[in-house]
Amino acid sequence: MHQALPEIAVPPARTAAGPPDAEVIRRSRSEPERFALLFERHAPGLDRYVTRRLGPDLAEDIVAETFLAAFRQRGRYDLTRPSAVPWLHGIATNLIRRHYRDEERKLRALARTGIDPAAKSAADHVEARLAADATSRSVAAAIASLPAEQRDVVLLVTWAALTYDQVAEALGIPEGTVRSRMNRARARLRAALGDVNPASAFDGQE
Repeated sequence: MHQALPEIAVPPARTAAGPPDAEVIRRSRSEPERFALLFERHAPGLDRYVTRRLGPDLAEDIVAETFLAAFRQRGRYDLTRPSAVPWLHGIATNLIRRHYRDEERKLRALARTGIDPAAKSAADHVEARLAADATSRSVAAAIASLPAEQRDVVLLVTWAALTYDQVAEALGIPEGTVRSRMNRARARLRAALGDVNPASAFDGQE
């Protein structure tokens, strides 16, 4: 079975050329120009994630707003957390919440066409169309019907490839709440999909 929701590889907190994200943020408090390294590391992955949720028309603005908000809030960042990925996705998710209706339309478009809005080229569109099957389209439609709080958890796990503890950090909720929302989402998906295995929409975490 094809995987219904393509995953995105999350950039690591450390690159070969620099220190962990937390150290970059710490230094940026006195040397603001250093914050640009955080953008270089994580903007591409964040752009793909937001594009999948809202489409390319809104993604650029959301990513720009995310990093602007992150820059302004960098003084409050918890420096014990080496990776800024959950923090950035949490900010982006708060901004995405203003566009839930747009997101639902994107998911229903994916359900109709099987085309991932993050595909950039014509060749990407063709490949995405060929890879799409009835399962992936059904899952997209089912996810569009999820309550917003459950949809956030599902898509942070599947499209942003965050772990449950990272989702909890991103959303500012206990990990137990993340798990309960995911369990409720699974139950709703099972009810909506019938014979389709909803586990194909997830990354296998339990």
